[in-house]
Formats: sequence, structure tokens, C-alpha cells
Amino acid sequence: MTLLALREGGKRALAAALAGLERDPEGEQAQALLDAAWREPKAHVVGVTGPPGVGKSSLCAALVAAWRKAGKTVGVIAVDPSSKSSGGALLGDRVRIVHDSTDEGSFVRSMAARDRLGGLADQTLAAMVVMRALFDRVLIETVGVGQSETDVAGVADTVVFCVQPGSGDSLQFMKAGIVEIPHLIVVTKADLGAAAERARADVAGALSLATAGDEWPVRTLAVSSRSGTGIDALTTALEAHRAHLSADSRLLIARHRQSEGWVAESLRERFGREGIASLARLGFDLALPAGAQPFLRLRELGAVLAKG
Repeated sequence: MTLLALREGGKRALAAALAGLERDPEGEQAQALLDAAWREPKAHVVGVTGPPGVGKSSLCAALVAAWRKAGKTVGVIAVDPSSKSSGGALLGDRVRIVHDSTDEGSFVRSMAARDRLGGLADQTLAAMVVMRALFDRVLIETVGVGQSETDVAGVADTVVFCVQPGSGDSLQFMKAGIVEIPHLIVVTKADLGAAAERARADVAGALSLATAGDEWPVRTLAVSSRSGTGIDALTTALEAHRAHLSADSRLLIARHRQSEGWVAESLRERFGREGIASLARLGFDLALPAGAQPFLRLRELGAVLAKG
């Protein structure tokens, strides 16, 4: 399956391609598609994360609607809890994110987290790379996360962390872990009024001196997916961060670092810490050369380790 075929084949072709990636991620056809998609990034990738029940799915649905109204095409990856009996996605995209299934400009894919921690599924990055080459915006909704599950920062350009009023999330958020990754913090259910504004003020005050690691001051917004309050402000803030990343090669640098981290993590999962150490003894560096494709680099280093 080629990128051209996916662009011409619509949702059905993309669904088949993503299923093929999950079935045989190491196959020649899958790797060729990933290499091609990596060379043609198009979308701004937004990750939405936060505790279970905070309203991530409703927020994602509102974002999809806003972007489609603005004429942007949107691809969504919804990472689901896994069914203990089948291992598949427990909830499914129809329940998670309400969208128009007949709209060729939007596409939602559910992926089961299975036994992977961190809020993502094993093939999230591969699916993101393919969808990033096809859509104007890619939205990744994680499984409900705690303080240490920050994998979304390794695949998204902009990370949105959701906080629910009156739940204590704003205080838990400040302790550690998840505090280091978001570029935007959204207090959901803004229609609750004073409780939502209090939660927003608490987080904004605590983060008054924080940055997201690239001179971007973390912003806080109150949003109601039900009434639509704050959705326009959120899309404006997302565009502002996209513009910020476009300046001074920030986006290229961030994606390169993400790619290096993904290659190292994939090798560590496959060959363990000893495998990583043996690469150094054999004279190989985990660093990814500028402009290099991570999938090709992973294949090269994996072949070295497989030979012993």
C-alpha cells in the first residue's frame, strides 16, 4: 500500500493499511509505507491526556468538529483500555468519540493499549506517522493516565493535559511526572462555573514560572465540550503553539529527539539493557543522524544485535 493509494482510497484503504501495520509491523510492505510517510509529514500532531473520566473524548470530539468547520482534515487515534478476554480495544471509537462516519475528511482509529503502560499502544507511533502524512491535524487520545505515564510526549507535537474541576487533579498534577510534558492545560467542564475557574486559577498559579522545555509558557484554559465554551480559545492556542514550533526549527528538533528516543526504547524492549550496552561495545551509536528515518535506523541496529 503506497501513500498515493491511501490518498486516493479514502477511509477504507487507510483502515486496511493500519490493520496491516498492526498485523505485521516488521513486514516489507509496512516498512516501505512507514519510510515513505516519514518523508512527507503534513499534520500538526496533538496529544490529549489526563485522568480517566476527565472528559478527553468529549474534548476530542469538539476539536474534530471545530477543525472540520475550519476546513481541516483530521485523523484521530483513540487508545483504549484492553479487553481481558479478547485483548482488543474495550470501548471502541464509536463510543469514545462522536463523529460523522460518512465524512471523508475525518477518520477515527481505536487501538488497544494491551499490556503497555504509558497511555499509548504499541503501534501508536506507526499509525501516527502514516496519518501525519495524510491529514492536516492528527489527534491522539491516550488511555486515562497517572503521573508517570508520559509516552504521549514522545509522539505529539503539542500535548494537552486535561484537569477536572473539584477532583483534586490540579493538586495531583503538580506533584511530578505529568507536570513536565504539557504545553496546554485544559480545565474541562467549564460549565460548572466557579469550581472550574478555581481549578484553572490553581493550576495557572502553580505553573506561573513553568515552561514546556522550549521557551513556551504553559497556558491554562477552561473549556466546556457540552456548551462549546472555550473551544475557539483552545484551537487558537493550539495554532499559536504550532506557529511557535515552526520558528527556529523547533519542530524539526523536537521530532528528531522523539525519533531518537523511540529507536532507543524499541531496541531496549526487544533486546534489553544488555543489548543496548553491546551496541556501544560494537562501536555503534544510538544517536540518529540529522534527517535519518527512525524505522530504517531501527532495522539497521536491530540487524546488528540479531547477529550477536
